[in-house]
This record gives sequence, structure tokens and C-alpha cells, in this order.
Amino acid sequence: MNAVTPDLSKVSRLPLAADDPESGDDIDAALLEARQYLQSHNWGKNIKAEYFGYGAEGILYIFLFEILPGRPDVPQWIWVIVGDVPPAYMPGDDVQTPYEVLDGYIGAMEDWVEAARQGKSVAKLIPVNVDANPANAEMLASRLEFLDEKVLPLLQE
Repeated sequence: MNAVTPDLSKVSRLPLAADDPESGDDIDAALLEARQYLQSHNWGKNIKAEYFGYGAEGILYIFLFEILPGRPDVPQWIWVIVGDVPPAYMPGDDVQTPYEVLDGYIGAMEDWVEAARQGKSVAKLIPVNVDANPANAEMLASRLEFLDEKVLPLLQE
């Protein structure tokens, strides 16, 4: 079923070692948020493994989860983005690396921003946990611009 599988060389298996400089309270809080977000969807039975993909402290965190799918159409790998941005997930059979995840996230959120700016329906777009109005669109647009210009280049292979 899976077309591709995530590149596990681009992520770190969790839990991170206590002496790992990347380990910290921010990552723990973000991981908890990512787990809760993932578990809020009814298509995953449980989490088999967790990986840390990327973190920009207080701004954005990317995690990869190996799950036990609850339905045949659900992939076993799911990427989750949390932080000071709307949370989102991406199937791991579509994207392999944190760079591809963030690039796809920015693109999908930009589609939402454009629709919200123009007062169009966002029903078929990536779910965002705020009202689709011009004010929210502008706030999200500025975050996306920052991610595109400052964070995404850090993840390039």
C-alpha cells in the first residue's frame, strides 16, 4: 500500500537520551501536543513508535509517528506538525523527510490563507482551527512567510 516510507535517517527515535542537547521541556510539551492531536483522530488505534524530525523552539515542531492504523486506508506512518502554527498531519506515504513535510505544510496552509482572504470555502482544504477570515489569514500568512524564508532552508538536504 505505501508508495514510499519515511527516511528514518532524517529523524531521531524518541525518547531522546537525557544528555541529548535537543532534548528538553519544549520538545516534551510539543510531543504531548502532537500525541494528543494524533489521538484526536479516530483512524489510528495506537502509537507504535515516535520520532523527532525538527524543532524550532517555541515556533514549530515536526514529529513522525508509526501507528497501528484503525482502517486499511490509513498509512502506518503519520507526520504531525505542532507549535505556534495550526496543528496538522501528513501521511508518511506521501512525504519522506521533515523538509518535505514543512514544504507541503506551507503550501497547504497558503491555499487556506488565499481562500480565507477571498472569503471562499475552506471545507476541502487543510483543516485550520480558527475561523476562515481575512484577519486570521493575515496572521497565518506572516507565520508561513517566516517558516518559508527562515526555517525551511535549514531543513534542506
